[in-house]
Amino acid sequence: MESIFIIAEAGVNHNGDHEKAFQLVDMAVEAGVDAVKFQTFKAENVVTENAEKATYQKKTTGNTESQFEMLKRLELPHEVHHELKSYCKGKNIKFLSTAFDSESLDFLVNDLGLKNLKIPSGEITNGPLLLAHAQTGCDLILSTGMATLGEVEEALAVLAFGFLNSTNMKLKPSREAFLEAFLSESGQKVLKEKVSILHCTTEYPAPLQEINLNAMITMRNAFGLETGYSDHSEGIIVPTAAAAMGARIIEKHFTLDKSLPGPDHKASLEYGELSEMVNAIRTVEQVLGDGVKVPVFSELKNRAVVRRSLVARTGIQRGDVISKEMVSILRPCGGKSPMEYWDVVGETQLTTICKGENF
Repeated sequence: MESIFIIAEAGVNHNGDHEKAFQLVDMAVEAGVDAVKFQTFKAENVVTENAEKATYQKKTTGNTESQFEMLKRLELPHEVHHELKSYCKGKNIKFLSTAFDSESLDFLVNDLGLKNLKIPSGEITNGPLLLAHAQTGCDLILSTGMATLGEVEEALAVLAFGFLNSTNMKLKPSREAFLEAFLSESGQKVLKEKVSILHCTTEYPAPLQEINLNAMITMRNAFGLETGYSDHSEGIIVPTAAAAMGARIIEKHFTLDKSLPGPDHKASLEYGELSEMVNAIRTVEQVLGDGVKVPVFSELKNRAVVRRSLVARTGIQRGDVISKEMVSILRPCGGKSPMEYWDVVGETQLTTICKGENF
Protein backbone atom coordinates (compact mmCIF):
# COMPACT_ATOMS: atom_id res chain seq x y z
CA MET A 1 0.00 0.00 0.00
CA GLU A 2 1.24 3.50 -0.84
CA SER A 3 2.15 5.87 1.97
CA ILE A 4 -0.38 8.37 3.24
CA PHE A 5 -0.08 11.48 1.09
CA ILE A 6 0.59 14.45 3.38
CA ILE A 7 -0.25 17.92 2.05
CA ALA A 8 1.07 20.96 3.89
CA GLU A 9 -1.52 23.65 3.19
CA ALA A 10 0.25 26.99 2.84
CA GLY A 11 -2.95 28.50 1.50
CA VAL A 12 -2.75 32.26 1.98
CA ASN A 13 -0.44 32.11 4.99
CA HIS A 14 2.18 33.98 2.96
CA ASN A 15 0.03 37.06 3.63
CA GLY A 16 0.74 38.25 0.10
CA ASP A 17 4.48 38.36 0.85
CA HIS A 18 6.28 36.47 -1.92
CA GLU A 19 9.35 35.82 0.20
CA LYS A 20 7.20 34.18 2.87
CA ALA A 21 5.73 31.87 0.21
CA PHE A 22 9.18 30.49 -0.56
CA GLN A 23 9.96 30.21 3.16
CA LEU A 24 6.82 28.11 3.55
CA VAL A 25 8.09 25.75 0.84
CA ASP A 26 11.39 25.40 2.69
CA MET A 27 9.55 24.65 5.92
CA ALA A 28 7.37 22.01 4.25
CA VAL A 29 10.43 20.33 2.73
CA GLU A 30 12.22 20.27 6.07
CA ALA A 31 9.16 18.78 7.80
CA GLY A 32 9.06 15.91 5.30
CA VAL A 33 5.61 16.34 3.74
CA ASP A 34 4.77 15.10 0.24
CA ALA A 35 3.27 18.29 -1.18
CA VAL A 36 2.86 21.98 -0.41
CA LYS A 37 -0.36 23.62 -1.56
CA PHE A 38 -1.21 27.24 -2.22
CA GLN A 39 -4.42 28.97 -3.37
CA THR A 40 -4.98 30.58 -6.75
CA PHE A 41 -7.73 33.14 -7.26
CA LYS A 42 -8.73 36.53 -8.52
CA ALA A 43 -10.72 38.25 -5.79
CA GLU A 44 -13.14 39.79 -8.29
CA ASN A 45 -13.99 36.31 -9.57
CA VAL A 46 -14.70 34.94 -6.08
CA VAL A 47 -16.57 37.48 -3.98
CA THR A 48 -18.63 40.67 -4.29
CA GLU A 49 -16.92 43.87 -3.25
CA ASN A 50 -19.19 44.33 -0.24
CA ALA A 51 -19.25 40.74 1.07
CA GLU A 52 -18.59 40.42 4.78
CA LYS A 53 -15.86 38.21 6.15
CA ALA A 54 -16.63 34.95 7.91
CA THR A 55 -16.84 35.18 11.69
CA TYR A 56 -13.47 33.49 12.16
CA GLN A 57 -11.93 35.90 9.63
CA LYS A 58 -13.27 38.88 11.58
CA LYS A 59 -11.72 37.47 14.74
CA THR A 60 -8.30 37.01 13.15
CA THR A 61 -8.10 40.02 10.79
CA GLY A 62 -10.55 42.56 12.18
CA ASN A 63 -13.59 44.10 10.61
CA THR A 64 -12.17 47.21 8.97
CA GLU A 65 -12.00 45.70 5.47
CA SER A 66 -14.32 43.65 3.34
CA GLN A 67 -13.70 40.03 2.36
CA PHE A 68 -12.90 41.32 -1.13
CA GLU A 69 -10.21 43.67 0.18
CA MET A 70 -8.71 40.91 2.33
CA LEU A 71 -8.56 38.45 -0.57
CA LYS A 72 -7.12 41.07 -2.90
CA ARG A 73 -4.20 41.49 -0.50
CA LEU A 74 -3.63 37.73 -0.47
CA GLU A 75 -3.49 37.08 -4.21
CA LEU A 76 -0.30 35.56 -5.63
CA PRO A 77 0.65 36.78 -9.12
CA HIS A 78 0.93 34.19 -11.87
CA GLU A 79 4.66 34.74 -12.25
CA VAL A 80 5.16 33.87 -8.58
CA HIS A 81 3.26 30.62 -9.15
CA HIS A 82 5.74 29.72 -11.88
CA GLU A 83 8.66 30.52 -9.59
CA LEU A 84 7.16 28.49 -6.74
CA LYS A 85 6.50 25.48 -8.93
CA SER A 86 10.07 25.56 -10.23
CA TYR A 87 11.39 26.02 -6.69
CA CYS A 88 9.37 23.03 -5.48
CA LYS A 89 10.70 20.88 -8.31
CA GLY A 90 14.23 21.73 -7.28
CA LYS A 91 13.40 20.84 -3.67
CA ASN A 92 11.77 17.52 -4.69
CA ILE A 93 8.39 18.40 -3.24
CA LYS A 94 5.09 18.38 -5.14
CA PHE A 95 3.57 21.78 -5.87
CA LEU A 96 -0.22 22.02 -5.66
CA SER A 97 -2.68 24.86 -5.71
CA THR A 98 -6.43 25.24 -5.41
CA ALA A 99 -8.29 27.22 -8.07
CA PHE A 100 -11.24 29.21 -6.78
CA ASP A 101 -12.45 30.41 -10.19
CA SER A 102 -12.43 29.22 -13.78
CA GLU A 103 -9.78 31.72 -14.88
CA SER A 104 -7.43 30.43 -12.17
CA LEU A 105 -8.25 26.83 -13.07
CA ASP A 106 -7.33 27.50 -16.69
CA PHE A 107 -4.04 29.02 -15.55
CA LEU A 108 -3.13 26.09 -13.29
CA VAL A 109 -3.85 23.48 -15.96
CA ASN A 110 -2.96 25.09 -19.26
CA ASP A 111 -0.21 27.48 -18.21
CA LEU A 112 1.30 25.92 -15.11
CA GLY A 113 0.73 22.34 -16.29
CA LEU A 114 -0.63 20.86 -13.07
CA LYS A 115 -2.01 17.32 -13.28
CA ASN A 116 -3.48 17.15 -9.75
CA LEU A 117 -6.08 19.61 -8.51
CA LYS A 118 -7.83 20.23 -5.20
CA ILE A 119 -11.43 21.44 -5.13
CA PRO A 120 -12.12 23.38 -1.92
CA SER A 121 -15.11 22.72 0.32
CA GLY A 122 -16.75 26.04 -0.50
CA GLU A 123 -17.05 25.08 -4.16
CA ILE A 124 -18.78 21.71 -3.66
CA THR A 125 -22.09 23.19 -4.88
CA ASN A 126 -20.47 25.24 -7.67
CA GLY A 127 -21.60 22.96 -10.49
CA PRO A 128 -19.95 24.86 -13.37
CA LEU A 129 -16.56 24.96 -11.59
CA LEU A 130 -16.85 21.26 -10.68
CA LEU A 131 -17.61 20.44 -14.30
CA ALA A 132 -14.67 22.52 -15.50
CA HIS A 133 -12.35 20.69 -13.10
CA ALA A 134 -13.46 17.28 -14.39
CA GLN A 135 -13.15 18.32 -18.02
CA THR A 136 -9.45 19.03 -17.49
CA GLY A 137 -8.96 15.26 -17.10
CA CYS A 138 -6.75 15.91 -14.06
CA ASP A 139 -6.78 13.80 -10.89
CA LEU A 140 -9.01 15.56 -8.37
CA ILE A 141 -9.20 15.84 -4.60
CA LEU A 142 -12.64 16.99 -3.44
CA SER A 143 -12.96 18.51 0.01
CA THR A 144 -16.40 18.11 1.60
CA GLY A 145 -16.60 20.59 4.48
CA MET A 146 -20.12 21.92 5.23
CA ALA A 147 -21.67 19.30 2.92
CA THR A 148 -24.31 16.62 3.42
CA LEU A 149 -23.78 13.15 2.01
CA GLY A 150 -26.33 14.00 -0.68
CA GLU A 151 -24.38 17.11 -1.70
CA VAL A 152 -21.19 15.07 -1.93
CA GLU A 153 -22.98 12.58 -4.16
CA GLU A 154 -24.32 15.35 -6.41
CA ALA A 155 -20.83 16.87 -6.71
CA LEU A 156 -19.41 13.46 -7.64
CA ALA A 157 -22.17 13.10 -10.22
CA VAL A 158 -21.08 16.36 -11.87
CA LEU A 159 -17.49 15.15 -11.87
CA ALA A 160 -18.46 11.79 -13.38
CA PHE A 161 -20.36 13.56 -16.16
CA GLY A 162 -17.44 15.91 -16.77
CA PHE A 163 -14.88 13.15 -17.03
CA LEU A 164 -17.05 11.12 -19.38
CA ASN A 165 -17.73 14.17 -21.57
CA SER A 166 -14.40 15.93 -21.33
CA THR A 167 -13.75 15.93 -25.09
CA ASN A 168 -17.24 15.66 -26.51
CA MET A 169 -19.93 17.85 -25.00
CA LYS A 170 -22.83 16.53 -27.06
CA LEU A 171 -24.80 15.88 -23.90
CA LYS A 172 -26.29 18.95 -22.29
CA PRO A 173 -25.28 19.30 -18.61
CA SER A 174 -28.24 18.74 -16.30
CA ARG A 175 -28.92 17.14 -12.95
CA GLU A 176 -30.51 14.20 -14.73
CA ALA A 177 -27.46 13.76 -16.97
CA PHE A 178 -25.15 14.05 -13.97
CA LEU A 179 -27.05 11.36 -12.06
CA GLU A 180 -27.07 9.06 -15.08
CA ALA A 181 -23.30 9.45 -15.39
CA PHE A 182 -22.82 8.80 -11.67
CA LEU A 183 -24.91 5.62 -11.74
CA SER A 184 -23.26 4.24 -14.85
CA GLU A 185 -20.52 1.63 -14.71
CA SER A 186 -18.18 3.91 -16.65
CA GLY A 187 -18.95 6.80 -14.32
CA GLN A 188 -18.14 4.77 -11.23
CA LYS A 189 -14.98 3.49 -12.85
CA VAL A 190 -13.67 6.94 -13.73
CA LEU A 191 -14.47 8.31 -10.27
CA LYS A 192 -12.46 5.51 -8.65
CA GLU A 193 -9.59 6.22 -11.02
CA LYS A 194 -9.58 10.00 -10.78
CA VAL A 195 -11.19 11.27 -7.57
CA SER A 196 -10.33 11.27 -3.87
CA ILE A 197 -12.57 12.83 -1.22
CA LEU A 198 -11.62 14.53 2.03
CA HIS A 199 -13.75 14.84 5.13
CA CYS A 200 -13.45 18.31 6.61
CA THR A 201 -14.97 20.54 9.28
CA THR A 202 -14.92 24.08 7.89
CA GLU A 203 -14.22 26.18 10.97
CA TYR A 204 -10.94 27.74 12.05
CA PRO A 205 -10.05 26.29 14.45
CA ALA A 206 -12.54 23.41 14.29
CA PRO A 207 -14.00 22.40 17.69
CA LEU A 208 -12.96 18.86 18.58
CA GLN A 209 -16.55 17.80 19.36
CA GLU A 210 -17.52 18.75 15.79
CA ILE A 211 -14.75 16.91 13.92
CA ASN A 212 -16.77 13.69 13.39
CA LEU A 213 -13.98 11.58 11.90
CA ASN A 214 -16.40 8.69 11.48
CA ALA A 215 -17.94 10.65 8.60
CA MET A 216 -14.78 9.84 6.67
CA ILE A 217 -15.62 6.15 7.05
CA THR A 218 -19.22 6.84 6.05
CA MET A 219 -18.11 8.44 2.78
CA ARG A 220 -15.62 5.66 2.07
CA ASN A 221 -18.38 3.07 2.49
CA ALA A 222 -20.91 5.12 0.52
CA PHE A 223 -18.78 5.92 -2.52
CA GLY A 224 -15.93 3.40 -2.52
CA LEU A 225 -13.41 6.15 -3.22
CA GLU A 226 -10.03 6.89 -1.68
CA THR A 227 -10.78 9.05 1.35
CA GLY A 228 -8.77 11.35 3.52
CA TYR A 229 -9.05 14.24 5.91
CA SER A 230 -8.47 17.98 5.68
CA ASP A 231 -7.86 19.26 9.19
CA HIS A 232 -8.62 22.64 10.69
CA SER A 233 -8.32 21.64 14.35
CA GLU A 234 -5.54 22.81 16.63
CA GLY A 235 -2.58 20.48 17.17
CA ILE A 236 -1.79 17.10 15.61
CA ILE A 237 -4.05 14.67 17.49
CA VAL A 238 -6.91 14.70 14.98
CA PRO A 239 -4.89 14.19 11.78
CA THR A 240 -2.94 11.42 13.50
CA ALA A 241 -6.22 9.77 14.49
CA ALA A 242 -7.46 10.12 10.91
CA ALA A 243 -4.37 8.30 9.70
CA ALA A 244 -5.10 5.49 12.15
CA MET A 245 -8.65 5.30 10.78
CA GLY A 246 -7.43 4.73 7.25
CA ALA A 247 -7.10 8.21 5.72
CA ARG A 248 -5.04 8.01 2.54
CA ILE A 249 -4.56 11.79 2.30
CA ILE A 250 -3.97 14.20 5.17
CA GLU A 251 -4.05 17.95 4.60
CA LYS A 252 -3.08 20.44 7.29
CA HIS A 253 -2.56 24.20 7.33
CA PHE A 254 0.87 25.40 8.39
CA THR A 255 2.45 28.77 9.02
CA LEU A 256 5.78 30.41 9.72
CA ASP A 257 4.30 31.98 12.84
CA LYS A 258 0.84 31.58 14.41
CA SER A 259 0.94 35.16 15.64
CA LEU A 260 1.09 36.60 12.12
CA PRO A 261 -1.97 38.58 11.00
CA GLY A 262 -4.21 36.68 8.61
CA PRO A 263 -7.32 34.49 8.54
CA ASP A 264 -5.76 31.01 8.84
CA HIS A 265 -2.64 31.29 11.00
CA LYS A 266 -4.30 30.43 14.31
CA ALA A 267 -5.52 27.03 13.05
CA SER A 268 -2.15 26.24 11.46
CA LEU A 269 0.92 24.36 12.62
CA GLU A 270 4.35 25.90 13.09
CA TYR A 271 7.43 23.96 12.03
CA GLY A 272 7.90 21.84 15.16
CA GLU A 273 4.27 20.71 15.15
CA LEU A 274 4.24 20.03 11.41
CA SER A 275 7.35 17.87 11.69
CA GLU A 276 5.85 16.09 14.70
CA MET A 277 2.64 15.42 12.76
CA VAL A 278 4.55 13.90 9.85
CA ASN A 279 6.50 11.65 12.22
CA ALA A 280 3.31 10.62 14.02
CA ILE A 281 1.53 9.75 10.76
CA ARG A 282 4.50 7.74 9.49
CA THR A 283 4.57 5.88 12.81
CA VAL A 284 0.85 5.13 12.49
CA GLU A 285 1.50 3.72 9.02
CA GLN A 286 4.13 1.39 10.42
CA VAL A 287 1.93 0.04 13.18
CA LEU A 288 -1.15 -0.44 10.98
CA GLY A 289 0.55 -3.13 8.89
CA ASP A 290 -1.21 -5.13 6.19
CA GLY A 291 -4.01 -6.54 8.33
CA VAL A 292 -3.10 -10.19 7.78
CA LYS A 293 -3.26 -11.98 11.14
CA VAL A 294 -0.18 -14.21 11.26
CA PRO A 295 2.79 -14.47 13.65
CA VAL A 296 5.36 -11.81 12.77
CA PHE A 297 9.09 -12.43 12.72
CA SER A 298 9.81 -10.91 16.13
CA GLU A 299 7.20 -13.17 17.77
CA LEU A 300 8.51 -16.47 16.46
CA LYS A 301 11.41 -16.72 18.90
CA ASN A 302 8.98 -16.26 21.82
CA ARG A 303 6.39 -18.80 20.76
CA ALA A 304 8.25 -21.84 22.10
CA VAL A 305 8.90 -20.07 25.40
CA VAL A 306 5.43 -18.79 26.24
CA ARG A 307 3.24 -21.55 24.80
CA ARG A 308 2.69 -24.85 26.63
CA SER A 309 2.83 -28.58 26.01
CA LEU A 310 1.24 -31.64 27.54
CA VAL A 311 3.68 -32.95 30.16
CA ALA A 312 3.59 -36.15 32.26
CA ARG A 313 2.81 -35.19 35.86
CA THR A 314 3.89 -38.67 37.01
CA GLY A 315 5.76 -41.54 35.49
CA ILE A 316 3.45 -43.46 33.14
CA GLN A 317 3.98 -47.10 32.15
CA ARG A 318 3.15 -48.70 28.87
CA GLY A 319 -0.43 -49.90 28.99
CA ASP A 320 -1.57 -47.35 31.60
CA VAL A 321 -4.81 -45.58 30.86
CA ILE A 322 -4.04 -41.87 31.02
CA SER A 323 -6.11 -39.93 33.52
CA LYS A 324 -6.30 -36.17 33.85
CA GLU A 325 -4.26 -36.45 37.07
CA MET A 326 -1.33 -37.75 34.98
CA VAL A 327 -1.24 -34.71 32.71
CA SER A 328 0.13 -31.20 33.29
CA ILE A 329 0.08 -28.29 30.87
CA LEU A 330 3.40 -26.49 31.19
CA ARG A 331 5.87 -24.32 29.34
CA PRO A 332 7.76 -24.60 27.04
CA CYS A 333 6.00 -25.98 24.01
CA GLY A 334 7.67 -28.77 22.07
CA GLY A 335 5.40 -31.70 22.71
CA LYS A 336 1.73 -32.15 22.04
CA SER A 337 -0.39 -29.02 22.07
CA PRO A 338 -2.81 -28.48 24.97
CA MET A 339 -5.46 -28.49 22.23
CA GLU A 340 -4.86 -32.29 22.14
CA TYR A 341 -5.57 -32.68 25.87
CA TRP A 342 -8.93 -34.33 25.28
CA ASP A 343 -7.41 -36.74 22.79
CA VAL A 344 -4.75 -37.85 25.28
CA VAL A 345 -6.85 -38.24 28.44
CA GLY A 346 -8.53 -41.63 28.45
CA GLU A 347 -6.14 -43.21 25.94
CA THR A 348 -3.84 -46.13 26.63
CA GLN A 349 -0.18 -45.15 26.85
CA LEU A 350 1.83 -47.01 24.20
CA THR A 351 5.31 -46.30 25.61
CA THR A 352 6.81 -45.64 29.00
CA ILE A 353 7.08 -41.92 29.78
CA CYS A 354 8.95 -40.38 32.69
CA LYS A 355 7.68 -37.63 34.95
CA GLY A 356 8.28 -34.22 33.33
CA GLU A 357 8.55 -35.53 29.81
CA ASN A 358 6.42 -34.25 26.98
CA PHE A 359 3.71 -36.46 25.58
